[in-house]
Amino acid sequence: MDYWRMMGFLPTSGVSITLVNLLTAAVSPPFHSVIGDARDLAQFQDRAFDVAFSNSVIEHVGGADDQQRMASEAMRVASHYFVQTPNRYFPVEPHFLVPGFQFMPNGLKAQLVTRFDLGFYAAPEIPKHEAREHARTIRLLSASDLRRLFPGCVLYRERILGITKSLMAIGGWSDRPGTPRKEW
Repeated sequence: MDYWRMMGFLPTSGVSITLVNLLTAAVSPPFHSVIGDARDLAQFQDRAFDVAFSNSVIEHVGGADDQQRMASEAMRVASHYFVQTPNRYFPVEPHFLVPGFQFMPNGLKAQLVTRFDLGFYAAPEIPKHEAREHARTIRLLSASDLRRLFPGCVLYRERILGITKSLMAIGGWSDRPGTPRKEW
């Protein structure tokens, strides 16, 4: 709900937003909070929603198979989808704010996280096993990864100084019927 408020979302009559998270949250209408896992949304019927929206989640759900399960579920439960993720090839890893961090071996990542304050992680506050788990479970995606996960999607690239910072897979819309765009 905080994300939507930060984005300036003003609820309109007849709009309902279901937030799916690992933990429930106190929310007020038009928001509704449910406990769920993006990789398994069996509690929802096919096309239960008009739009599935995900902002920087898919890189946190696990490995390639987990990411495929999340993508399949997003396409199943909604007529349209918008899935955003940081670009694997952006020079600075967005969670730890270290250049090239995403390409380092997990052992080195864990050592750096436990010794230095990096991004969202404060060194003295995070145990080594937890640091290793965080480094292991964040799997950034490339444009080709998103195309594979969301066949037929429109790919949008958010750029900073000409470098792609994040990627968005957008599905269920097109500029003209029958002619979906491949990339923006």
